[in-house]
Parts: sequence; C-alpha cells; structure tokens
Amino acid sequence: MPAIEVRDLQKTYYVYRKREGLLASVKGLFHRDYKEVRAVDGVSFTIETGEMVAFLGPNGAGKTTTLKLLSGLVFPTAGEATALGHVPWKRENSYRRRFSLVMGQKNQLWWDLPAQESFRLHKEIYRIDANEFDRRLDELTSLLEVRQLIGQPVRELSLGERMRMELIAALLHSPDLLLLDEPTIGLDVVSQRRVQEFLKHYQAERKITVLLTSHYMKDVEALCERAIIINEGKIKHDGPLDDLVDRFSRHKIMDLQFDGVSVPEDISQYGRVIESRPPRVKLEVPRNQIPEILSALLSRYNIEDVGVQERPLEEVIAEMFEADKSENAATAVEVTAGESR
Repeated sequence: MPAIEVRDLQKTYYVYRKREGLLASVKGLFHRDYKEVRAVDGVSFTIETGEMVAFLGPNGAGKTTTLKLLSGLVFPTAGEATALGHVPWKRENSYRRRFSLVMGQKNQLWWDLPAQESFRLHKEIYRIDANEFDRRLDELTSLLEVRQLIGQPVRELSLGERMRMELIAALLHSPDLLLLDEPTIGLDVVSQRRVQEFLKHYQAERKITVLLTSHYMKDVEALCERAIIINEGKIKHDGPLDDLVDRFSRHKIMDLQFDGVSVPEDISQYGRVIESRPPRVKLEVPRNQIPEILSALLSRYNIEDVGVQERPLEEVIAEMFEADKSENAATAVEVTAGESR
C-alpha cells in the first residue's frame, strides 16, 4: 500500500470581496460578494513508503493547503485521499500518532518555556515510554547539535536553533510520515545545511516517508530525487528531478575561458551572454546546438578551458511558471473576446 494516495482532491474557498467606501460597507451588511478560490483543483498523486518527495510551486499554488488536507487540518471540497491507510480528515488517533507536520512559519513549542518542557508535554500526549523518550531525545539532540540548549527558553534561541527544536518535537514519537512545509525558511546557510544533513541521514536510516515543500532549491536537490510541481492548484509535473531540466529547459550554460585578457567582442553571436569576467564568459546556448557552437568557437578562438552545465533548477522552474502564467493570460483573453462577440 502506498504511504500517500490522492485522487482528484479539491479544496475551494469563498473569499469575501470588500469594496471601498462607506456606502459599499453599508451594502456589505446586507449583501456580500464572494470570490471562488480553488486552492487545490483535482490533484492526484501517489507516494510510496520510504520516499522523500519535493512538493514545489509558487506562492498560492496550493502546496500548504494540500499538506493541511493530508494532516486533517482542513476538509476537502471533493476527492479522496489516504495516508498510511487512513483518511486524514477523519482525524483518528491511530493516524495522528503516526505523522508529523512541521511548518517553518508556525511554532509548536511554548515560547517562554525551555524546549525540554515542550518535549515532556509531547511525551505525555503521545504516551511515549520514559526510557524510549530519553533515548530518542538524546539521539535527536545529538544529531542536531542542540543538547546544551534544550534547557534554554525558546524565545532566546536563534531561528536556526528553534527550527532544530521543532524537528525534535516532530520526531520524538517516531512518525512514519513527515510533512515539511518550508523547514529552512529564513535560516542562514550553516543552519540550512545542518537541517539538510540531518533530514537526509534520518530519512535514510528510518525509511520514513517525507513530503517536503520548499522555495529553496538547495533543499530539494540535496534531499529529493522526485518532484511534484503544482501551480494554480493543478499538478504540472510528477517525476524525477532530472527530468525537470530535460523537459522544461531548452538551454544549457557554456563556460568559456579564452587565452589572453579579454573576451571576443562578437561572442554574443553564439549565445546570450549571462556573465562576463574577462577572460571568462558564460553563454546561454540552445541545448540541441552545443556541438556545432562549440566546434565553431574552438576553430576560431584560442580557448584554454570550457565547461557545459545545466541551468540552475530554480531558473528552470521559474521559467515554467512564467510560461504557465502567459498561457493562462492568453486563454483568458480568448475567452473574453469570445464572450464579447
């Protein structure tokens, strides 16, 4: 049985649209206008036990809403889903003891108390055996390098230290499913790396299922082999990360270092210059023309070093979202024109 199975899941909200002015406010007491927002629009996917999958999309795409549906925090408008064999929004205790939801912008620890007090509360909530609790706490605080900080009030910890404490609280009851919503948001590079290394080690050792949302592509590349991309509530891609670049990127980056101290003035005829630091230059070139372009460059110039690499993942995904936006805008114009006729 898959760890998560989602079929045509939908969640629609009706948002009140308040108009400006006193008269509009008075009218709003008797009649209100609502806008329909489809946060999740017929989403379907399956995640096998032990997978760590990235769930990507721009702000407002429906990522957090999907995680809330899978954790049972909100009810769907339509569709079905099972997680660990349970229907999440039934909120059965047998399911709630087997998963954890960590949201980078929300706190589950008591702000004015030391983290160890919140951990003890979790021990009672999840009925963890005392010896097992001590063993898990010792392991997690050691792996995340915060053992000496658990007696310090949470409000006195840095953002990175608090995030590591949040992960400990989420993992104390050894969940089988971990839902992570922007776990490294706002963290410095060192803290991000510590969290990445911990998650990679813990998931590989425990074989738990992880669904991760993040706008930080280094998280995704470091942790996940598969990505599900959602935009405007719909799935746009579901497959290996490597396929993303092959499917959506039409260009590669050619890094050239010329013999001498300058870059040829006419180099732009071979591709778009994206960085120039003489005698080195980076060109964006069509991926299907690399052999011809490289052959022409080598025959014409003295080149000391050359490298070809894929475009950064975040650029590829951003380009995909922009293409979606342009396509949707064009469709909207066509519909409006048709209605006017």
